[in-house]
Amino acid sequence: MRIAQLANFIGPASGGMKTAVQALAEGYVEAGVQRLLVVPGPTDARFSTELGDVVQLRAPRVGASYRLIVEPWRVIDALERFGPTAIEINDKSTLLPVTRWARRTGVGSVLFSHERLDHMLSMRMRLDSSVKTTIGLYNKVLVRQFDTIVVTSGFARAEFRLAAAAAGCPLARIPLGVDLATFRPQPRPAAAFDTPVSADRPLRLVHVGRLSREKSPHLAVATAVELHRRGAPVHLDVYGDGPHAAELRAIAGRAPVTFHGHVADRHELAARIAAADVALSVCPGETFGLAVLEALACGTPVVTASTGGARELVDEASGAWAPPRPTALAEAVEAVAARPEQLRRAAARRRAEQFPWSACVDRMLEVHERIGGTTRRRLAA
Repeated sequence: MRIAQLANFIGPASGGMKTAVQALAEGYVEAGVQRLLVVPGPTDARFSTELGDVVQLRAPRVGASYRLIVEPWRVIDALERFGPTAIEINDKSTLLPVTRWARRTGVGSVLFSHERLDHMLSMRMRLDSSVKTTIGLYNKVLVRQFDTIVVTSGFARAEFRLAAAAAGCPLARIPLGVDLATFRPQPRPAAAFDTPVSADRPLRLVHVGRLSREKSPHLAVATAVELHRRGAPVHLDVYGDGPHAAELRAIAGRAPVTFHGHVADRHELAARIAAADVALSVCPGETFGLAVLEALACGTPVVTASTGGARELVDEASGAWAPPRPTALAEAVEAVAARPEQLRRAAARRRAEQFPWSACVDRMLEVHERIGGTTRRRLAA
């Protein structure tokens, strides 16, 4: 099997996509797959890695720090040299001509949908509901271009369900995974479990994510402010950078919120998450929520919004959910904090252990095997 992963539209907010592409690549190579990665960059380049060859194609900037491949025929040139049995596209914009090439040449194609365009655009650009109609029409085109569409949650599946059924396009729900070795509970003194929350030992909250509107960090900060307003001894640690950092500091005001910026070392970040009592991952439009799984894997229960894919990762033992309002989320935090600490931490870890990357890789390999065989049979007929 020869799989080409096409990761377009790379930028600072695509950390979750980068993590997924890397984890899948490791699983593919371990399974004996020959793998090619095609990405945009400032210049043309080609180099080899332990996970296969990487082709970087010169691509213009889009916005402040993204790059987007706008010459799909150059991607096709790279694919023709590689000779894949299947291609995995992590983008919904400029690479659709590649799927038409795949159809002509008997190469299977799968769209790995990492986000819901309707919700993402609504939150990022504050567009009204008319955007959903426009995206709905675009999705009717998308489902006719691919042999299979992979989504990561029931929330993400809802975007394509009707269009895919009408077009006869298979829709596979495959949850992502979590690095259970890196993100793990940290040793804690037995006495720590019995120390009540007080002014000397505030409830430690943590939020990890890009500080941009579509990730809803404003809601996480506002929840901490609401708890502080109620007189609860809390402290929120925020890890991440983004365009709305100054705006978030203004929302925090004098509440006990510390902005740490981006922490590149994943082991260091995991240790800091594990030290928290509750993680806030409250984006109502999240299609999956890798940050949720990483917190759970650290033994830190999660409070999330009652809508979105992140809600599907949290069960009643490992956290709580509430409507995306600061008052409701603050009550959910208080409910989680009231549970015995050892029990809630153990439940969080158990929940994360249901999502190893190996399960995601196995399901994706099944999809690639199926679409590769289907396209070969179609051409033979």
